[in-house]
Order: sequence, then C-alpha cells, then structure tokens
Amino acid sequence: MKVIVHGGAGDTPDEPEPRQQVLNDAAATGAEASSVVDAVESAVRVLESSPRFNAGVGGAVQSDGEVRTDAGVMTDDRRAGAACSMPGVEHAVSAARVVLEETPHVLVSGDRAVDLAADFGVETGVDLWTESSRERWEGYDTPEGSPSEHLEWLREKFGGADTVGAVATDGEAFAAATSTGGRWLALAGRVGDVPQIGSGFFAAPAGAASATGAGEDIAKATLTRRAVRHLESGLGAQRAADRAIEEFAELTGASAGVIVLDADGEAGSAFNSDGMQTAVHSGD
Repeated sequence: MKVIVHGGAGDTPDEPEPRQQVLNDAAATGAEASSVVDAVESAVRVLESSPRFNAGVGGAVQSDGEVRTDAGVMTDDRRAGAACSMPGVEHAVSAARVVLEETPHVLVSGDRAVDLAADFGVETGVDLWTESSRERWEGYDTPEGSPSEHLEWLREKFGGADTVGAVATDGEAFAAATSTGGRWLALAGRVGDVPQIGSGFFAAPAGAASATGAGEDIAKATLTRRAVRHLESGLGAQRAADRAIEEFAELTGASAGVIVLDADGEAGSAFNSDGMQTAVHSGD
C-alpha cells in the first residue's frame, strides 16, 4: 500500500518538526492497511486526533462558537461518501465512510449526520476544543444576533488553516479522503470544499487527489477533479499536481495545495501557499 498525506496548505507552521512526525505516523499507519479505504481512513484518523491540524480535535471555530467537522471519501470506482457540519465528531472521515458504505447518498449534513455516524459506531459528543483554540476564541469580541450580524463581524476575521487529507493505492485501486474543521470564524453552518466531490477529494481509475487551502475557491475551481483530469490526459502525478495548482492560481488568485497518486504508484504534491507539509509511505 502506498499512501501520501498532507497537513494543510497555509502559513509556515511554528513547529514543523512535531507536525511532520505526526504526518509520518499517519502515512505509515495507512500503509499498513489491507484496503485503500482502510488506508485513507486510518491515516486521516491519526491527523484528526492531533491538535496540530485543523481537523477533528482543535478544529476551527465558527461564528457561533461551535467546532463543526466535515470530510469526504471516494474510491476509483466512483463510490463516494461525505458528511459535513457535524458538532462533536472527531473522526469525520469515519462518518464519511459510513455514508459511502451504508447509505444510497453521497452527502449527509448537520445533526442528522451525527446521528447516522453514532448509529454505526462512530464516537460523537467529543470535546473538540483545545487550550489553544479556547484561548484564541476568548480573545475575540464574539458576535450575537442574526446571521447578518455575524457576517458583519467576521468579514475581516474569516480565515483558513491546515485541512488534512490522504490518498492511497494498492497498485490496482485508489482512494482519497479529506477532513477539516473548516475555516476560522466562518459563518455558523458554512461548508467549504472538503466534503464536495471533485473539490476537496476525487478518485478515478487514473489516480486520486486530496486538496487543501482556500475552500470557496477550491470548490469553484474543482481542484481535485482538475488534478485527476491531468492524470487522465497522460501526465504523471507531479506534473498533474503542478499543472492543477498553476491553473488554480490563474483562475482564482488564491492559495491551495494538492496531493496526487497516479497509476504507476508515483506521488506528487504542489502548493502556492507559504507551506504545505506532506509524508509518503510505502508498505511491504
């Protein structure tokens, strides 16, 4: 099993070495799995449990003071599942897998997604706050009132950080998964690119990709679908990643990153932000 993971495209991290170790552990964990879906789920779960990334524990806080998680999973045979806007769900990737495997749907949201996840054994009601996120939130003069009043408050504060993702291949099949806590101080209920097929994640017979960065722009540019389309046109993983990010920058002027695996088992990654840490591991 070959696995590549990312820890989000954004600013240069304050403590890159501990973050890199978590990424290395995640990739190694995924590479031990027996199926591509197991691989991306287990890799992403490691990252969701680390407060060093914006997924699961330590996720971004929305304008009403709630941490809500989103994730999506897809395989090369076009099976897909996603879950979004879930309070108290550390392992959003596992909730997305429930949607993929147990329902006829591709996306379930909000409290009903939490209920669905719980029915299939995913832990819910988890405290996703960390000391750092609590201190950051308490440093703001937080809004009250209607959504329009929240919008007025957050216009200059809305920002992103450190979505996580994984792509895996066993030499025959592919899977991609992406998970996030969203963007800091987004309007309560906001959902970005991560649980949208072709935006935050995509898989096809030619390969698979996971994206990170400015979510609204990624969704409008369908970044992972763009990267996989380049694989389908004959480019290798690194060239496909580079081309997708070049096109994304030209289209949006925003920052993002993408990781890719191709049919030869080659890994590629590209970003136009200040930094994006990745790790690659091949199992026996």
